[in-house]
Amino acid sequence: MKVAIIMGSISDMPVMQDAIDILKEFGVETEVDIVSAHRTPEKLFEFSTTAHTRGINVIIAGAGGAAHLPGMVASMSPLPVIGVPVKSSNSIDGWDSVLSILQMPGGVPVATVALNGAKNAGILATQILGSQDKTVQDKIVAYKQNLKEGVNKAAEGMKKQ
Repeated sequence: MKVAIIMGSISDMPVMQDAIDILKEFGVETEVDIVSAHRTPEKLFEFSTTAHTRGINVIIAGAGGAAHLPGMVASMSPLPVIGVPVKSSNSIDGWDSVLSILQMPGGVPVATVALNGAKNAGILATQILGSQDKTVQDKIVAYKQNLKEGVNKAAEGMKKQ
C-alpha cells in the first residue's frame, strides 16, 4: 500500500511534511514529488494517468493560490485524491485555495481537508487504506484510542486543579 504526496511547489513542503510524518508513523509507504499544474503540465498528465499502474493507492495533493493541482489530478486518475489547500504567499488568506479544491464539478470528486490540514490528509489516506487492510486499520483504531486517552487524561488533570 502506497500513498503519493504531491505539491505544486517546494514552498508547500513545510505544510505537506505533516502528511509525510503521519504516514510514516502509521508505517505507510510514501512517494513524494513536486508536480505543478501550471508549470509542469506534462508531468501532471504523466503522473495522473499512471499513478494507479505504479502501485499508488491514494493521492494527497497540496496546492496554494489557484490550487488546481488536486482537481486536475482527480480529473485524470481513477484513484482517490485528497486535496490540501495551502495558505501560500500568493494566496488570499487561503480562501482561494480552499474554494479551488472544494468546489469541484460533479463527477470529479476531491476529498478536501482544512487549510494547511496535511496531517488530516495523511490520516484520511490511512483510513482509506485501512478499509482494505486490517493491519493498517488496527493502527488507526489504536491512534484514535490514544487520542481519546489523551483527552481523558487532560480532563482529569484539569479537575484536580
